[in-house]
Amino acid sequence: MFNWLQSKKKKKAQTSKPAPTLSGLFDTLSGSSDFLHFTFETDGKSCQVTYIKTLVNPDFIHTHILSPLSKKDFRNLEDIGELLPIENIVITDCVEEIQNKIMSGHIFIQMKEKDRKGVLISAVANETRQVTTPEVEFSVVGPKEAFVESLDTNINLIRKRLPLPQLQVKEVRVGKISKTRVVVLYIDGIANQENINTVMQRIQDLEYDQISDSSFITQMIADNSNSPFPQFVDTERPDRVTSVLSEGKIAIIVDGSPHAFTVPITLVEFFSAFEDYFLPWHIASSFRLIRLGAVMFSVLSTPLYVAVLTYHYEMIPTRLLATLVSSRAAIPFPPIIEAVILELTIELLREAGARLPTKVGQTIGIVGGIVIGTASVQAGLTSNVLLIIIALAALASFTTPIYQMSNTIRLIRFPFLLFAQLWGIIGVSMCFSFFLAHLLKLTSIGRPYLAPIYPLRIKDLRDALFRLPFSWQAKRPIQMRPEDSARFDKGRALAKKDNK
Repeated sequence: MFNWLQSKKKKKAQTSKPAPTLSGLFDTLSGSSDFLHFTFETDGKSCQVTYIKTLVNPDFIHTHILSPLSKKDFRNLEDIGELLPIENIVITDCVEEIQNKIMSGHIFIQMKEKDRKGVLISAVANETRQVTTPEVEFSVVGPKEAFVESLDTNINLIRKRLPLPQLQVKEVRVGKISKTRVVVLYIDGIANQENINTVMQRIQDLEYDQISDSSFITQMIADNSNSPFPQFVDTERPDRVTSVLSEGKIAIIVDGSPHAFTVPITLVEFFSAFEDYFLPWHIASSFRLIRLGAVMFSVLSTPLYVAVLTYHYEMIPTRLLATLVSSRAAIPFPPIIEAVILELTIELLREAGARLPTKVGQTIGIVGGIVIGTASVQAGLTSNVLLIIIALAALASFTTPIYQMSNTIRLIRFPFLLFAQLWGIIGVSMCFSFFLAHLLKLTSIGRPYLAPIYPLRIKDLRDALFRLPFSWQAKRPIQMRPEDSARFDKGRALAKKDNK
């Protein structure tokens, strides 16, 4: 037993990494051609300057750092910090901090070559894309700004819309290799503290080497990562993020990603376009109901066609039956094969249009759909009735404002088709029951996914399946469990008294 413990300690000592040193860090970085480490000398004074030139702004270094040092006398690191008109200058001997700062665009200055302590000065080169209009969540009316890949720019877009000292920004570094900046935003005094703690804990507990996009985070911290239904609302609109922050939600932004995602969320939010709030309430409510109906049609239309033609001919009206018989008279395949072929054809056209360049993709989608559809009907491979149903179902799936949910709708049609072929309408009902049971169990950071329908919260229905006037929404959604539930005084909002 003693020998086993000794061998275990010896193996642990062999596998443990030695403490990092500054010279070891410089030796590692020296293998890169963009690493600069030189002696800066002027008027009898000298210091060691280290940085990575592809991460810093060279004009800033020469104008605001090297030029002031050449004109003034300095004897130690404290003098350098006082001479330079730059904020957040750090004096440290922590090798890990020095490494992280140099790799994020800081310049490191030592008095002598072998000194362990030095000054870290930010000289980051911010090369970012200009703020443009939304591409995925485009709206006819309303703001036309969208997030970009720069984290600081995205936070600026939110802060200028919410000029509140209570707006909290918590930054976490995630990724063993990438060290990606991840920011959690919420309004202190409104957002529920339990929700905040849950999100922060899940992000801090992440163990992964590289985070390239916010989609990585959503998959890793979701309540059920095996569910096809998204548990976060992914958005590129800063106005949508600021709106949900004021409701008590939490927003998460990842550096390098032009999207933010918000939690907790409910299923009905995926059918709510932010443009609904720019339209009169009765028009916005009508559009929401149309979207919900379109999604149900997209999921159930083709499976019901297969179920009825396979098992339930008696449900078809006599006049319509003659049309269906004539359209399928020369079709060599059963309805299920015919439906799967057309569904896969639509998916191929959609993927081809999405992956090709914009102008070519649009042409392929339109021409390919017309040519393949017409040729398949004339060749007797598919019926024209099913072709119309498949085309309408594909068109209806595009009505969802959130792209993630449209992917889910495309996927779940196939289980419904399989159950329709096996057991007809009973099979469609069984499949629907399975998905409903899954949705009842699903949560978003512990909050029910089907709220406010289940559990039933009548007050939250004012902005769920339909949108009532703003004056009726004096309370924040119960789903968020906000610290401050009151938005405004409802009595004063309804008064509408003009000054005389």
